[in-house]
Amino acid sequence: MSNPWLAVPLAEYEQHMSSVEVRQLEVLSDLFAEAIGRCRPSSIAVLGIAGGNGLDRIDTCISERIVGFDLNPQYLETVRQRYSYLPGLELYCVDLSAQGLELEPVQLVHAAVIFEHAGVDCCLENAIEMVAPGGHLSVVLQLPSESGQKAVTSRFSSIESLGPHFSMISPEWLCKSLAGRGFRLNHQTSCALPAGKGFWAGIFSAPESR
Repeated sequence: MSNPWLAVPLAEYEQHMSSVEVRQLEVLSDLFAEAIGRCRPSSIAVLGIAGGNGLDRIDTCISERIVGFDLNPQYLETVRQRYSYLPGLELYCVDLSAQGLELEPVQLVHAAVIFEHAGVDCCLENAIEMVAPGGHLSVVLQLPSESGQKAVTSRFSSIESLGPHFSMISPEWLCKSLAGRGFRLNHQTSCALPAGKGFWAGIFSAPESR
């Protein structure tokens, strides 16, 4: 069965994510910038890069290699056009939920609202394996509405089609799972979103030897 993300036009995704009812695009960019600022990595990998939201926050004097993964080739082509000025930009069309990665690890892996869509089996393993020894893993998870309010209905049918393939991931579960792999939580924060929802963000340091 074809992945529903292949049928989501990038323009519709970005309009939905930046709408007043959702307002997630800017917050995700800020959380990415915070991870970069705290870790100051020489190399970065973004899992589920979509249109490259937040790449403009990278300090190219510090980060000399930027790797992006997505399963939608049209998204990757847009990133290539928008951010052609970034040095060391590498883009790979990969289904992170089903395909393993065999690339040189990076100092910071950023995984924002990807595990909810791609699962925590192969995708989480890819995230872990992409972190260089002593590097960092930055994760953003969506939190459920405290009031139990349902998700905002999008005016785009392509976005609505993603709903059945989305599963919440518990920050507590993630922290416990990563601790079992030797990852230490260095920083965590949460922020509110419309409709009572929110984001949880955590930055983990990888063990010096794996």
